[in-house]
Amino acid sequence: MNAAFEPGTRVLLDAHNCYPYNGRWADRIDRALSTGTPLAIEQDLVWFVDPATGRGRSLVAHDEPGKPALGLGGTEPTMREYFFERIRPLVEAALRDGRRDTWPIVTLNLDLKTEEPEHLAAIWSLLHEYQAWLTTAPHGSSITDVQPLTVGPVLVLTGESDAQRKVFYDAVPAGQPLLVFGAARPRIRQAGTPAQARVRAGTELPDITPGARTNYHRWWNNPWSVVELGGQRNAGAWTAEDEARLRGLVRSAHDAGLWIRFYTLNGHDPRDESGGWSAGYNFGSEDAARERWRAAIRAGVDFIAVDQYERFGETLKAMRSTAR
Repeated sequence: MNAAFEPGTRVLLDAHNCYPYNGRWADRIDRALSTGTPLAIEQDLVWFVDPATGRGRSLVAHDEPGKPALGLGGTEPTMREYFFERIRPLVEAALRDGRRDTWPIVTLNLDLKTEEPEHLAAIWSLLHEYQAWLTTAPHGSSITDVQPLTVGPVLVLTGESDAQRKVFYDAVPAGQPLLVFGAARPRIRQAGTPAQARVRAGTELPDITPGARTNYHRWWNNPWSVVELGGQRNAGAWTAEDEARLRGLVRSAHDAGLWIRFYTLNGHDPRDESGGWSAGYNFGSEDAARERWRAAIRAGVDFIAVDQYERFGETLKAMRSTAR
């Protein structure tokens, strides 16, 4: 694996919810890509069964089936058309240029809203179609046998569930390539103690470390509520203690050989719903969010998930320029 790709070596925009939904915001992937590469792009996937034909397909969508009021109707795009074919010109240019020290240029972050066996099989089949683009590792003798990555223009990350691991790792024959890499589960030190109830109630921060890196588990995904008690909506002034906690979490991930991601650091007028952004991820002002963006960049967070792609991109570029 090239040294420029190791955990802790790159801080990237992770374009959160980067797809249209409710028939709106179809330009999100173009907006994300306009900030430049390398970057990460999140795609939420839902298995949709057409009531007219009984046939299922994987759709890029925010909501689960059975919630028609939220807008899922089967007209949403597939990941092939919305993501893979949209980035084709960039990937083909990267393959021609052969500048492997800049790869992967795009990290695809999968958030599976449903995990039917048919859905997981369809995702695996689609990834096989684009295998020549992907960062891979051979399936070793055991999951603890961590193999080197062969870096391609695209890296695919997914969640921590056992259902995904069964399809994306366990079912892969020995020696064959892994095409997607799962998240490590956190270890909570308060488990089995009275403090665990306080953590669950949201009145105490969890004392957490990442699970071990394996040949399949290569990253650690965290809500911001593990940094600031109560998350974005309850965040106060950013403090030195907050910064130290953030840096400690990042350091524990990188020491374990894992990339780390935090979601989702937004700051906008709560009355403005034009962007389609979740109220639960809102610090309430761009200044408050930008303070966290800068702290996360300083700490070396690998993937910083935001919905304000352009504004975060400007902050990241400015801090990179200052660091030179």
